[in-house]
Amino acid sequence: MLFRTAVEDDLDRLLGCVVDESISWSHPDRLLSFLESGAYRFDRIWLAEDEPGGEIAARAVWWGFPGQDRPLALDCLYAAPSVADRVGLTAELLRRAHATYGTAPAYHVFVTNGWREAPRTGAALAWRWEAAGRAGLTEELERLRYEWTDGPVPEPSPRLVFRGDDDEVFAAAFARVARGTLDAHTRQALAVMDPMEQAREDVRDYRSMEGEREWWRLAYDLDGELVGVALPSANAAGPVVGYLGVVPERRGQGYVDDLLAEITRSHALRGVRRIVADTDAGNLPMARAFERAGYRNFAVRLVLSADFANT
Repeated sequence: MLFRTAVEDDLDRLLGCVVDESISWSHPDRLLSFLESGAYRFDRIWLAEDEPGGEIAARAVWWGFPGQDRPLALDCLYAAPSVADRVGLTAELLRRAHATYGTAPAYHVFVTNGWREAPRTGAALAWRWEAAGRAGLTEELERLRYEWTDGPVPEPSPRLVFRGDDDEVFAAAFARVARGTLDAHTRQALAVMDPMEQAREDVRDYRSMEGEREWWRLAYDLDGELVGVALPSANAAGPVVGYLGVVPERRGQGYVDDLLAEITRSHALRGVRRIVADTDAGNLPMARAFERAGYRNFAVRLVLSADFANT
C-alpha cells in the first residue's frame, strides 16, 4: 500500500470519494470551496492507494487556518467500500501523517442530536473512532452546538463597559479567565503549558479566524475592574461566539449573560441572522446561558484528541 500526500492532479479522484453514511465528511462542494480558501491544502490531504493513480483506498483530510502551515483538525476520514480492514488501513494512514506533521491534530466529527440512538450513525462512527484511537487520538469529548437565529437583539448591559485593547492585554485577560475554567481543551493545555503561553496561543488562533480583530471586547464594571472577555468572531461557515469568559472572582453573578448578550448584539447589529456556538457537554453553566439567551442546541461535535501530556 502506498501512503502519500495528494497533489493537484488527484483532484478528480478526490472528488470521487463518496460517503453514503450519516456522518460529516468533506463532500465535493466543501472540498472545492476549502481548497480555494486555503483551509484545505493538497499537502494536508493524505491518500492510501494500491498503486500510483489507482483507486483511492483511504483518504484523510485536515483543516487549518489559511496561510498557516500547521493543520488544526482532522476533518474527514474515508475508506473505500472495497477495503476489508477499514480500521487498520485508516489508522496506519493517520499514524504516517502524524509522524510527518510532528503532531496529532484532533478529529472533529459532527453528528445530530440523539446520535447514540441512531444505528447508522453509530456504525459510521464505530470504525472511525477505533482507527483514531489506534492512531493516538484517545481522549474523547462531546461538545454541544448551539445557534441563535434572528431573535430579539439584546439591550446593552447597564453594569458593564466594553472596550478593545492590544493583544497582550487580551492575553493577560485570557490567562485570568482560564483559572478554574470548565473548558476541557483549556484545562488540558494548562496541564503542560505556562498560563501566559497558553493564552498567547489562544490569541494567535483567534486572530487567525475570519472574524474581525476590531470586534473583540474586554468587559469592565463601572469601577473599571476587569469582569471578562467577549469575542464575536466568524469561521468559514459564518458568525460564531468565538470566546467568552468571566474572571474567577466575578463568577456566579450573572455576568456570563451580559457577555453573551454583547457578542449576540455585536453580530446582530451588523445584520447577522444566525450565530453558532459550541460548549463542552459538561460545562452546564455555559449551556444554560446559551439557552437563557435564546440559543437552540441543534447538533453535537465529537472531538477525539491526543493526550496533551503525551504529545
